[in-house]
Amino acid sequence: MFNLFQRIGKALMTPIAVLPVAALLLRLGFGDIFDGQIALIMKSAGEAIFSNLDLLFGIGIAYGLAKNSDGAAALSGAIGVLIAKAVYLSIDKDVNMGVFVGIIIGVLAGTLYNRFHNIKLPEFLGFFGGKRFVPIITAISAIGVGVLSGYFWHFAQSGIDAFSNTIIGLNEIGTFIYGTLNRLLIPLGLHHILNSVFWFQLGEYTHIKEGVEVVANGDLHRFFAGDKTAGIYMSGFYVVMMFGLPAMSFAIYLNTPKDYRKKAGAILLGVAFTSFLTGITEPLEFLFLFVAPPLFILHALLTGLALALAQMLNIHAGFGFSAGFIDYVINYKLATNPLLILPLGVFFAILYFITSYYTIKLLKLKIFEESHKESAVQVAHEIQAFISALGGSENITDTDACITRLRMSVKDSSILNDEAFLSLGAKGVIRPDKKSIQIILGTKAEGVAERIREAL
Repeated sequence: MFNLFQRIGKALMTPIAVLPVAALLLRLGFGDIFDGQIALIMKSAGEAIFSNLDLLFGIGIAYGLAKNSDGAAALSGAIGVLIAKAVYLSIDKDVNMGVFVGIIIGVLAGTLYNRFHNIKLPEFLGFFGGKRFVPIITAISAIGVGVLSGYFWHFAQSGIDAFSNTIIGLNEIGTFIYGTLNRLLIPLGLHHILNSVFWFQLGEYTHIKEGVEVVANGDLHRFFAGDKTAGIYMSGFYVVMMFGLPAMSFAIYLNTPKDYRKKAGAILLGVAFTSFLTGITEPLEFLFLFVAPPLFILHALLTGLALALAQMLNIHAGFGFSAGFIDYVINYKLATNPLLILPLGVFFAILYFITSYYTIKLLKLKIFEESHKESAVQVAHEIQAFISALGGSENITDTDACITRLRMSVKDSSILNDEAFLSLGAKGVIRPDKKSIQIILGTKAEGVAERIREAL
């Protein structure tokens, strides 16, 4: 189950990757940059994506979970979402599953693809065998999902509402808990599942679209729909990603022995600038996550604090991709009190630097001396070494990757030696179970996965 949740979290990245385009189109359609027909076109294009998030999630998750990311799974996900929605709305027109119907159907379609994509049928039904069978079995299963949702989803919705109201009722404390958990779940790859609730399901905002009353769910969707109360669960991330983590990078640099500073400085400058500009933090976080866990726990707590203080200061600043400088500029006029992010960011830069510097020094945390002795080894030219470290081609059953992790399925992961991966430039290793292993490589993980597939 843990491995499944990790795979779902990874698969969620596919539909989420579309959102920056949607957010940018909506931003360009607000009327202050373009006017008239151009603004209307931009706004309509952006709303087309946000209005069909459930469909995008169904397609993206099915595609992401399917072996070899096959298009038949994506088609099955789309068919399943359309059927499930039609069925549950015919039973109860007030049912609103939001992105959850996409997540459920996406998992279902991806799982059914992996199970039935090579099924053999009797000769007279042979045309419907193999991959063609997957949309059929998914459609039938989606009817069942729709029926169950039509009659019983209101119970699940009540639970989600209770959870939402509890978090909202806790005010800044609830936001602190969310922010802390968001970072702590990164090593497990489950933070995307947490975000799918807060960013795409939490809360409601009713607005008029083309004369029709439409409901937007989730902190992210509500923000871009014009809800001035939204952005609570996103605003504080600007403080962390633009200011806090770059300051932590400087603290790590100053605690690095002089023999390693040149190499460490090059690495830290790159990942810190990535965090500041784009809001992509994993390359930096995985530098110290495994070799200095106390530093990562400090980072998680400071993230929670940043989100809580941003809420206390009534800052409401959302983002389409992540809380980097690019999103800050693009969405500045949509936000409430976005200028306050700058002084709050400076305060957190100082706080991050001081607490990180003395945590590293007092606990004598070693980040670059051990974990990066051989970091200059270029993984792209050592594919055979990776295959050997994975127990040889006979031990590898499947190769996959997300943005920062090489996700391998093997016959037996217990026989593998973590030191071999660290010598190849890995920043850490996770073993969800005996048949899978995740190797943290940073942003080159997908390239390494592709070359391993080619070599095999």
